[in-house]
Amino acid sequence: MELNKHIDEMKEDIIKSTADIVKIKSVEGEPKEGMPFGEGPYKALEKALSIAQELGFKTVNLDGYVGYAEYGDGEDYVAALGHLDVVPEGEDWIYPPYGAEIHDGKMYGRGTTDDKGPIIASLYGLKAIKDLNLPISKRIRIIFGTNEETGSKELEYYLGREKPPVLGFTPDADYPIINGEKGITIFSIVKDFKKKMDGDIIIKEIKGGQAPNMVPDYCNAVIEVSDKDTIMNEVKAFAKERGYDLSAEIQENSVIIKSKGVSAHGSLPELGKNAIMQLFEFLGKIDLGNNDVSEFVTFMNKYIGMEVHGESFGCYLEDEVSGKLSFNLGVIDMNEDKVDVVLNLRYPVTKKLEDMMEPFNARIKEFGIRVENFEHQEPLYFSPEHPLIKSLQKVYTEQTGKEAKLVSIGGGTYAKEMPNIVAFGPMFPGEPDTIHKPNEYIEIDNLIINAKIYAHALYELAK
Repeated sequence: MELNKHIDEMKEDIIKSTADIVKIKSVEGEPKEGMPFGEGPYKALEKALSIAQELGFKTVNLDGYVGYAEYGDGEDYVAALGHLDVVPEGEDWIYPPYGAEIHDGKMYGRGTTDDKGPIIASLYGLKAIKDLNLPISKRIRIIFGTNEETGSKELEYYLGREKPPVLGFTPDADYPIINGEKGITIFSIVKDFKKKMDGDIIIKEIKGGQAPNMVPDYCNAVIEVSDKDTIMNEVKAFAKERGYDLSAEIQENSVIIKSKGVSAHGSLPELGKNAIMQLFEFLGKIDLGNNDVSEFVTFMNKYIGMEVHGESFGCYLEDEVSGKLSFNLGVIDMNEDKVDVVLNLRYPVTKKLEDMMEPFNARIKEFGIRVENFEHQEPLYFSPEHPLIKSLQKVYTEQTGKEAKLVSIGGGTYAKEMPNIVAFGPMFPGEPDTIHKPNEYIEIDNLIINAKIYAHALYELAK
């Protein structure tokens, strides 16, 4: 247990390095020269590599896409692969989202758990191996990605220039061990409005949601209406009846309807409350006339509504290993001419893409709706007998005293993008999940426990 003792001695350094990285707002931005994903992710990468250098590691920056710290010799290498980019902070934070403030033993900030804290914990786990000069037969790399939240394009760049690790993990999900990840799709459904609105109510625009992989926590509609007072009262009555956070205000010639929901990760839409669909439910209760917009509103309410598994849409799937398909409607951009809705559907690990998309396409066809910008990741599944799974199970049980059960998830991790890797931590079973939500935090104790688990895991894989 020398490793654990040494990590305890480095506790303050681990906290400080994590805070230094969390303070950098690393949401994807406009690409610049040498900064393929914008200034924020680039600055976070530079900071991580400078921390790694100070700790005595060889570091490599692959043109601002991705970087790594490396220790040891040998033909093959094992890796911990984490990401420094974050989703947008959103609203309703108690403490500054990039403050890295510590309150009641928790560090608050976007990225504390997802994924800055855990990858810094992995780096210090490697520092402990290096300081104690433990015998290893493979090189060990800590890889810092910068585009995990918006496409993992940096790993394509990495794999074009480096061979993959022979074994490894990404500290970017849950313990014990994730050996299955659902197939993930992100795509738009688009409809052009040929038969326009021309009655007493005209919807000028609807905008809502921040990202496909987040349950939308806001949606606003701008409506031109002759009888403003009536619609104001209807919004109020509907909100009260349904228990939704819906409000309306008059601005010049229009009524602005604001819907507030509850954000959650797109892989677990059942934990959120969809602000876009709350608004559409209201729009379905008022007379929008006979036109393409009203037909689309009816379609949304009939086949999607507040459902999160695609039942009414007809694309529901389920398996024993990974459970039910998840259906998240994440973003809407609608004007008088067309609507673009971005969906994030995740299907069970033992199913195929066509099992989901054939019924999906059949449903939209009759309504003149088309699919655009289709992105897909195949499901991932490692057998319980795989050596990587066995090694990580051993470490988890030794370090926590608990059984290392295998889990399948709806979230997509780097394990899909990088061969020979599974997701391992940092969230312990039963803990509150604040990832992608306001007031994301990591418990300081957990940050240190993670560093210990990751040190032992890297050592086990590199022995």
